[in-house]
Amino acid sequence: MTMSAGWYLRRLSRMGPREVGGRAVDAVRRRWWRSARPACPSVTGARFTAVLPAGTIAAIPPDAAKRLIAEADRLMYGHAEYFGVVRDDLADPDWWCDPKTGRRAPWGYAFDVPYRDEDAVGDIKQIWELSRHQYLTQLAAAYAITGNERYAERVAEHLRSWWAANAPLRGVHWISGIELGIRLLSWVWIRRLLDGWPGAAGLFEGNPVAVNQIWHHQRWLAAFPSRGSSANNHVIAEAAGQLAAACAFGWFPSSARWRADALRSLERHLRGNTFDSGLNRELATEYHGLVLELGLAAVAEADAAGVPVPASIRLVLLRMTDALAAVVDSRLRPPRQGDADDGHGLVVEGAGTDRWGSLLATGDAVFGRLAWWPEVTGTDVRTPLLAALIEPTEPAATRPASRPAHFADAGLTILRGPEEIWCRCDGGPHGFLSIAAHAHADALSVEVRHDGVDVLADPGTYCYHGQPAWRQYFRSTLGHNTLELDGSDQSVSGGPFLWLRHARSRVLAVDTSGEGVARWCAEHDGYQRSVHRRRVELTAASRELRVVDEVRGPSRDVRLAFHLGPAIAADLVGNRAVLTWIRDGEGRSAVLDLPGQLSWRAHRGETGPPLGWYSAGFGRKEPTTTLVGTGFADDTQGFTTVLRFRG
Repeated sequence: MTMSAGWYLRRLSRMGPREVGGRAVDAVRRRWWRSARPACPSVTGARFTAVLPAGTIAAIPPDAAKRLIAEADRLMYGHAEYFGVVRDDLADPDWWCDPKTGRRAPWGYAFDVPYRDEDAVGDIKQIWELSRHQYLTQLAAAYAITGNERYAERVAEHLRSWWAANAPLRGVHWISGIELGIRLLSWVWIRRLLDGWPGAAGLFEGNPVAVNQIWHHQRWLAAFPSRGSSANNHVIAEAAGQLAAACAFGWFPSSARWRADALRSLERHLRGNTFDSGLNRELATEYHGLVLELGLAAVAEADAAGVPVPASIRLVLLRMTDALAAVVDSRLRPPRQGDADDGHGLVVEGAGTDRWGSLLATGDAVFGRLAWWPEVTGTDVRTPLLAALIEPTEPAATRPASRPAHFADAGLTILRGPEEIWCRCDGGPHGFLSIAAHAHADALSVEVRHDGVDVLADPGTYCYHGQPAWRQYFRSTLGHNTLELDGSDQSVSGGPFLWLRHARSRVLAVDTSGEGVARWCAEHDGYQRSVHRRRVELTAASRELRVVDEVRGPSRDVRLAFHLGPAIAADLVGNRAVLTWIRDGEGRSAVLDLPGQLSWRAHRGETGPPLGWYSAGFGRKEPTTTLVGTGFADDTQGFTTVLRFRG
């Protein structure tokens, strides 16, 4: 996907003068760096001291260690899966090849590589993911647990291969700061987890090639921070990686400055990226998880190095953890909201480890759990590793006495009922910053689960680059459980990560007191001449969810969509759908009575255009049932939908 001149003009329109000036400086610096090749300062007597305290590895739960070792063995045989693509080439990977398309990214000066053009480069996410080296942190952790040197030797072999193939500022892996930041964090943990291996020092501090790579990564991050309208989760990854490296690999004349600058950036942007309630401002749940992981890992490095961490950083991470505990369902699944690309900050787990349970376990170890937190029954490897490094501190904040249900600043409300009925209502801002890069046109959408099963589902994300029709569908208004007017999205897109006009939502009423009926009402102005207002009521006694949609303004064409989860079978007759599914071997069912004023059809797995799809993770999609009602809307009628769960 190449960007046209029109896209650049639209993108420029979303920047302020300061951002434009900063990007102009970046452009000049990139041209200068093409020919300016400073040498890495000479390093003598470098030592790695940020080791794990004695007994840390022994504290890893046996079942979590077993899962990790099984994953490490699959990696040793060359097997892995990234974004729906199964790979068997990891024993000797080609760092520049996209396994999905078979294309190889071109060689050359990094900032000349057209990484958004899939025809020229391939799927950039597939190429970048392996070079985050998070699979090598898994192998290094397997060595730390077992002492088996074959894991360490494979790590060393792959790092030397990568360093040889990716000279500083050459090629596709030197384009994006988030990639450099996460890669540095991986290298820190690889060195830490390999500390007992006799070859560890020779691989890192005693290796001029490694030292040169570490220095150039940090020099790059210091020169090209994400700016202005792009200062979202990317800048957190850049700051976390820079801070980690400057603490653990503090061997250079600039290390103290890099460390101080990274700490200031992390403090500023963690606060800027997070609502006071603790939810991430991008309103994309997976990025909440990514930012929380990065923040915890960064604090661990600072504490290990004895670098004072501002109390405000720990406070943000505490609030993020409490917010996560508040919004998850009965199976510890958070909302599926906004973009999701399966990005992680630190990976030391095997398959089957629950990401969200792991984060809550770490929060418990670092901050202490509250009485209303859900129970975490699973185990993980990462929690004892981080908890061994992070200094315990008493939170300088008042934490919620009971489980929050309404996050006013984020416009997110959770309605809960009996039989583990969970409903998310969206009345919040359209994403973060002027471009709202990871937002979807989903104002007033609802997401409903029963005992953790998606009943009315948020379809997900599926892709970012190279497939514009699919990118448009999964972030469209029709692609969510909300109402579309005149075939248009509520917010106006200017590109795959650019929104030009944002629908403004406001929550009008909320009652989650638990007195039998939970209520929520909100409206948005995305359709300009008309206002869409939605009321949602969850009645505990009847296990009934009622959704009422009103359009205030002139008569307009309407499409009302309800996307069913992939486990749900639907029998639609007229305006009634009988829903059935299996949970833990038992049959479950519900009845969905749809507005009779609309004409209803079931769509499944359609491609021209896309409709009736669910993406469980980045790069993966499967057919599911979407019920769409079409007709007309005006301010003389409302559309009432009732979902009743059966016994």
